[in-house]
Amino acid sequence: MTKLQDNQFPITPKTKIADLLIAYPEVENLLIEIAPAFAKLKNPILRKTIARVTSLQQAALIGKVAVGEMVNKIRDFVGQSTLDITEPGKEDSEKPDWFDHDNVEKTLDGRPILAKGEHPLGQVFQDLLKLPEGKIYLLITPFLPAPLVEKIQEKGYNTWTDEKGGVFNTYIIAKNQ
Repeated sequence: MTKLQDNQFPITPKTKIADLLIAYPEVENLLIEIAPAFAKLKNPILRKTIARVTSLQQAALIGKVAVGEMVNKIRDFVGQSTLDITEPGKEDSEKPDWFDHDNVEKTLDGRPILAKGEHPLGQVFQDLLKLPEGKIYLLITPFLPAPLVEKIQEKGYNTWTDEKGGVFNTYIIAKNQ
């Protein structure tokens, strides 16, 4: 394995999975060892689409592992020094006050879109622009769509993701609700 110096390719919580795997392809098995959910990286479609936009911090949320532990295991594996990483606060998994299933106006099942190697982000934002005030949008995915949720929240929306049986239902509503 070629070991790059810390400053040649610094591995941090913001490092994108795809970039990491290009620099260190042998890290793939370590990621799967850290969190079996990362076995999905073997799917070339998910690797080509989701891995490009997913950071290690987001992947840690998806894999339900501590980001500091994950990043430092990877850094140690490739010969980089460890970092002191503060864990972000856990997302509240409790149903929010604004949630009412009767207010779900539109649903997008993102699984077929992702299976084609595409990303539902554009469709979600188009749909959200048309969403009536006080109504909720539901996005269904086969994994926690952490990068997409982050972008949606940056645009002024509240989100709540509920996982059941490996299916992630992400509910979205404007923040003024």
